[in-house]
Amino acid sequence: MKKNRVLVAMSGGVDSSVAAYLLKKQGFDVIGVTMHLWAEADSDSACCSLSSVEDARKVASKIGFPHYTLNMKKVFEKKVVSNFIEEYKRGRTPNPCVRCNQYIKFDALLKKAEELGAEYISTGHYARIEKKRGRYFLRKGKDQSKDQSYFLYCMSQKALSMTLFPMGDIKKTKTRMIAKKLGLPVADKKESQEICFVPDDNYGKFLQDHFKENIDPGPIIDKKGNVVGEHNGIIFYTVGQRKGLGIGGSGPYYVISIDKKKNAVIVGGKNDVFREELLAEGINTISFAMPSEPIEVKARIRYNAREEKATLEAFGKGLVKVKFNKPVRAVTPGQSVVFYDGDIVVGGGIIKE
Repeated sequence: MKKNRVLVAMSGGVDSSVAAYLLKKQGFDVIGVTMHLWAEADSDSACCSLSSVEDARKVASKIGFPHYTLNMKKVFEKKVVSNFIEEYKRGRTPNPCVRCNQYIKFDALLKKAEELGAEYISTGHYARIEKKRGRYFLRKGKDQSKDQSYFLYCMSQKALSMTLFPMGDIKKTKTRMIAKKLGLPVADKKESQEICFVPDDNYGKFLQDHFKENIDPGPIIDKKGNVVGEHNGIIFYTVGQRKGLGIGGSGPYYVISIDKKKNAVIVGGKNDVFREELLAEGINTISFAMPSEPIEVKARIRYNAREEKATLEAFGKGLVKVKFNKPVRAVTPGQSVVFYDGDIVVGGGIIKE
């Protein structure tokens, strides 16, 4: 007798392919789905390209379960791509993968699962879900080198209750071994390091092609207010950047902030890139309400950053203040800051300033 039906989001990569196999092996009624998200995703490495869809179909056929393609281009453009463009207009550096998880995988896909009579959805994320005392907790994947819990802090209790992460307990090396043993066509497929809708990882060209207004140049200003150069448009710069500034003088210079109102890029020395605190908005605490008193956490200000000890406290309506025990480099508005208690994800938000 089969277990409950599960809708597995298949990107055409090895992780989601092995996730589907593991669930099938456990007796779940597996349905594979690949989401068509972006019409321009023609790169072979893009997770919704035609070649990726074909790879997912081959895996489904090999393992023995149905596979379908879902058209989610409209919601993806509205919730992810448009936000990506608007954030850069504001002089911020967004993380579209976080929004894709929030609005596509754990919102639109959950609704689709309910329409198809599936009790669960599943992805190839390296993370774990645990239920204790009637609440669901999001935990890091056991393979610390592959842990993807950072991208999942927006998950709700409902989403956690309906999601399975079969990759959370295994290492990536074992994933490859399983795929090779099964003879899956994606066993040696390289991982995409790109954002799926940005061809060749060329942010600048993508933004130029999709901006509806002119991209205006403006001044590059040092901390004292002196104009030391000219930028090509604030969309091409991010906090912490050193290369490509095109200015000499007493540098090296680093971008320390972006002033949207003045259309200016502010630069300083190496030490000026460090900050002791930040404000974050759009806060989601996963398993409990935001405490009224400050709490000690470890905070990560971008996916590939180290976790740093910090104090987290509510700071006005919808905001939190994060005070670090020691200064951290390149706190970047638009990026996500995620809070941990050991391997449990407390929650996270978007860096405001």
